[in-house]
Amino acid sequence: MSDITETQYFKFQKEPEQIVRELIDDIYQALKEKGYNPVSQIVGYIMSGDPTYITSYKNARTNIMKVERDEILEVLLKDYIEVHFK
Repeated sequence: MSDITETQYFKFQKEPEQIVRELIDDIYQALKEKGYNPVSQIVGYIMSGDPTYITSYKNARTNIMKVERDEILEVLLKDYIEVHFK
């Protein structure tokens, strides 16, 4: 049994969907700041898998490759359906 006088820590991890949402938000902002059409660039990346569609500004290119393209598409589609069909 642990000592109750010790500080206990609880680790809360973000849901995978929340990670993807935050990632897309950051990448969208980076693309917008650089003057690109964020929707067009993100679609290009999802369709082709070519990371050069995403700017390296603010590590956006590195960050988008941390998740699979199908995960990105799944979250985007799920969010769209929740907004438009509920």
